[in-house]
Amino acid sequence: MIRAVLDANVYVSAAVRPEGPPGQIIGRFLRDGAFEIVMSQAIVEEVLRSLGYPKVRKYIRPGLDLELWFEDIVVLSHLVAEERELGGASKDPDDDKYLAAAIEGRAGFVVAGDSDLLDLKEYDGIRIVSLRVFLDLLVP
Repeated sequence: MIRAVLDANVYVSAAVRPEGPPGQIIGRFLRDGAFEIVMSQAIVEEVLRSLGYPKVRKYIRPGLDLELWFEDIVVLSHLVAEERELGGASKDPDDDKYLAAAIEGRAGFVVAGDSDLLDLKEYDGIRIVSLRVFLDLLVP
């Protein structure tokens, strides 16, 4: 089973455009159990903060109960204890939490739209891939 850490922008984009690659990835997780999501509390907090921005809220698709939707994702995810800390792995220190969660949760992938992460390509055996590449990996 594929295990992956998703960057916060994947969740935000999925809440706005379910038909795009981020929404398709979350759909494959929620509907099909096509892969396992690995998260940490720091990732959960960043996603909640991002989803709470007024500039994001105004674009959330109508009829989506945002809190319930994200709560379902978190409940179904593998939450790591955040015992692993990294420093300076990515150009953006705020992105290190994704790599730390991937290492601790034994994920094979970090899925990101963030160029600071994507530029790494790989870290400690973990592939860092774009949403489109990951979506192609999920196709049966």
